Formats: sequence, structure tokens, C-alpha cells
Amino acid sequence: MNIVNPYIFDRQETWLITGVAGFIGSNLLEFLLQNDQKVIGLDNFSTGRQDNLDSVRAIVGAQQCANFTLIEGDIRDFNLCVRACADVDYVLHHAALVSVPISVEEPFTANSINIDGFLNMLTAAKDAKVNRFVYASSSAVYGNDEYLPKVEDCIDKPLSPYALTKYVNELYADLFTREYGTATVGLRYFNIFGPRQDPNGAYAAVIPKWIASMCQGEPVYINGDGESTRDFCYIGNVVQANILAATTGNPAAIGQVFNIGSGMQMSLNQLFGYLKINLQDRFQHLGELKPSYRDFRAGDVRHSVADISKAQRLLGFNPCPMDPGFAVTSEWYLKQ
Repeated sequence: MNIVNPYIFDRQETWLITGVAGFIGSNLLEFLLQNDQKVIGLDNFSTGRQDNLDSVRAIVGAQQCANFTLIEGDIRDFNLCVRACADVDYVLHHAALVSVPISVEEPFTANSINIDGFLNMLTAAKDAKVNRFVYASSSAVYGNDEYLPKVEDCIDKPLSPYALTKYVNELYADLFTREYGTATVGLRYFNIFGPRQDPNGAYAAVIPKWIASMCQGEPVYINGDGESTRDFCYIGNVVQANILAATTGNPAAIGQVFNIGSGMQMSLNQLFGYLKINLQDRFQHLGELKPSYRDFRAGDVRHSVADISKAQRLLGFNPCPMDPGFAVTSEWYLKQ
């Protein structure tokens, strides 16, 4: 599956990935190392995993991994952020507290990591005069805005501390672009899935958690009535969006925020049926499986689907559909 044309790299440059040991960060690392780029990774391993970095090494090989330098530390340490940004060409900022439920339980922690830490990184990148600061935002900023599909300029009040922190990130990035000339690009991720996404824990993302439960014959839980909808987007599309955002020569893209999704809407009930059909050839016990419904989760939005036309127009974003992405993902989990 073609993620993005590797020949955009006409020379070796230096990339900083924060949250490098996480799901998205490790996939970015894999792609950049495969394309002979130098990468500095920053992670405090609060949610990132050494297993993810080991997996990348096994895929790309020891020779390519020689281009990777890991810094273990926290983005709340400003001096560390300054050190990490030194002599860097591009920053891909993905270190964050990403759990909506944890942010509801611990808003101070969410603010400290996602706002204070973000401002540390943004300031360090500004002072280092990096070429581009690409950062992860979230579809959570739309709140319960009823308009579908979600368009970048139309957002409602945030429903969780996590959503609020991501919106504040966007405001800070916009300010730094206008006032300091820092070239920022924000990516509002919808529901990302793919290899190395953790299926374990109370706050695991729905696709890996359900795949694991189905394969192991465990109950599959749906929060609410199952009619809530999401835009499920393969991790390869996120890698593509990051590379395009970092390297685009289109001045109209700078200082902007872009939806990154598939542009397709699927209910949780539909997702359950889709996963069941695609797995039951290998797991016969799934034929009789039905989901178990429980209460809606605090802070979750009801419906979500991305309008990706802005990213297509200004970045050249061209996402792959769900089917091939799910095939790659399911094979990866089955091999684990």
C-alpha cells in the first residue's frame, strides 16, 4: 500500500518525533527510517512502549536504526525540549495525554502535559528556527456540533478537558505563526487505527480492543446504543498527512489546521458487524457473538465524520479506504 511517495526526500534531514514510542510516533519513525532520514525521538514512556521501538528496529534493520537517537524525558521539562530541538529541521509533535476519560478524572494532569508541554515544545521549536512544526490535534475539538461532516471552521464547546487542551494547542500554534513566523500545521485526527495500537487497558482504542476480544472469545462492549458514529482512519493516512504537512511548499497550508480522517462515517454497530465478518472465517466462535451494551462514556461525542476536502486541496492528502488498512491491521494483531 502506497502511503506517500518516498521520493519527496531528495536529501537526508533531521526530524524530531515527540511521543516516538507510541502508536503514531513509532509508525512515523518506521517510515522516516525506511526513507533514510535522521530521527530524534523524545518519550517519557508513560504510555509509549519499548516494544514499539523494538518492532521498528526489527522491520527497518540495524543499519537504518543507526540514524535514530532516543532521548528519554518529559515535554514538561523546557530545557529538555530545547536540547531535543537543536539542529532539527522538522518537528512532529505527538507527545500528549490522549485519553478522554483520564482527562476527565485528572484535568490538572491533562493541562500540564497537553498545554504546558505543548507550549514548551512550540517555544523550543521557534527558538531553534525549525522549518516546520507539525502537531497532533483531535476531532474532539468539535464537541457536539451537529453539523456533518465536520468542517474545520465550525466547532462547538469542548466536552472534555482533553478536547479543550487540543483546542488551546491550535490557538497557540496560530498565534506563533502570526506573531513569530513559526511555520505550524495542525492535524485534527479522527479515529486512527493500525499496527502497534495497544489493545489492552481500560482506555484502549475500540478497533484493537475489539479485535483482541473477538480473537480471544471475550465479550465485546459497546458504550451506549451502538448508533454513535466515527470516522475510522488507517495509520498509513496519518503518516502521509504528517509528511505532506512537514514538506509542503504551499504557503496557504502554513498556520492551518486540517481534518485527517477517511471522510467516511460508520456506527459502532456497523463496525462490530464489519470486524465480525472479516474475522469469523478464522474464528468460528464469532458466528453467534453479539455485542454487550453499557452506559455512554463521559466526554464522548455522539457523531463524527471528517470533511477532508481542505487537506486534499492544500496538502494533496489522499487517504486509502478502510478495507486495505484493516487487512494490514488484522494481520498484524493475529501475528502477535
